[in-house]
Amino acid sequence: MTAPITRRSLSGFLAASVAAPFVLRSGGARAATTITISSLLGADKPETKIWFKVKEIVDAKLPGRFDFRIVQNAALGGEKEVAEGIRLGSIQASLSTVSAMSSWVPESQILDAPFVFRDAGHVRRVLEGQIGNELKTKFAAQNFIVPGYINYGARHLLAKEAITKPAQLAGKRIRVIQSPLHTELWKALGANPTPIPITETYNALQTGVVDMMDLTKSAYAGFKLYEVVPYLIETAHIWATGVVYFSAPFWKTLKSSEQEVLAAAALEGAHHFDALIVEDETASMAKAAAAGGKTVQPEDRPAWEAGARGVWAALGPKVGGVDKIEAIAKTA
Repeated sequence: MTAPITRRSLSGFLAASVAAPFVLRSGGARAATTITISSLLGADKPETKIWFKVKEIVDAKLPGRFDFRIVQNAALGGEKEVAEGIRLGSIQASLSTVSAMSSWVPESQILDAPFVFRDAGHVRRVLEGQIGNELKTKFAAQNFIVPGYINYGARHLLAKEAITKPAQLAGKRIRVIQSPLHTELWKALGANPTPIPITETYNALQTGVVDMMDLTKSAYAGFKLYEVVPYLIETAHIWATGVVYFSAPFWKTLKSSEQEVLAAAALEGAHHFDALIVEDETASMAKAAAAGGKTVQPEDRPAWEAGARGVWAALGPKVGGVDKIEAIAKTA
């Protein structure tokens, strides 16, 4: 059930926003303001459905005030290109993984710390607390207005064999995203990381360039990776956190009452997105199983977690200290 949205819950966030004077059009009527929104995927995916939900909520409260233009299938570029557009104001809203935003807000990497979060509820509690609020302020300083966070699901190990213990990773070649954190994690666990774009991973796995990779369940099925790495080992080593965000140059042109409506809609949309991801993961794994995919539980979880401790130590200075990571891991 979606958590209630209150003025109080948004007050801290909205306090950091700057409202511009109300601009009247001819005859005193204000024309609809265009909100250009970038989505990486199509209309059937949560990444786009969230914006239909936001539009529905906003239109009910401010009918005719905004013209939502949802540009799908990465037509405006990937996450980094879209983020640049958001900063400049040429794109008004989008979603992004925290990983892609870390070049502007390095402290956000704390949400990518491996083997820290136990489940989706743990992630949500941290994001709705002090750390989530601190990061919103840091995002705002970079021209990113973040009303809410989203959860893309956990990243799991995908392999050609049932790897259940970290000792089995020795000498294996694993595809990683272009992130020092991800590279260091798999090195610490004994594998040989190789950065490869997501669009090239299927072929790299099929031809033996790499033996493994990690990804969320939805993407595992979306890219049909079960055809080349039939085993999904439920390591849940990193929870893929994201943001629902708006352009600060656009945000500052709005009345405070309009900001509040958009922020509340985005926050409700974020909870809607999380529910859609859970549904999509279930459907994705059913699709993978029907095609021969197999789900495996890892063994000796303490050994997996021990391999991540060195990554925590390296990450600590960038995110406020290892003690901060430890505190998140112990959050009730």
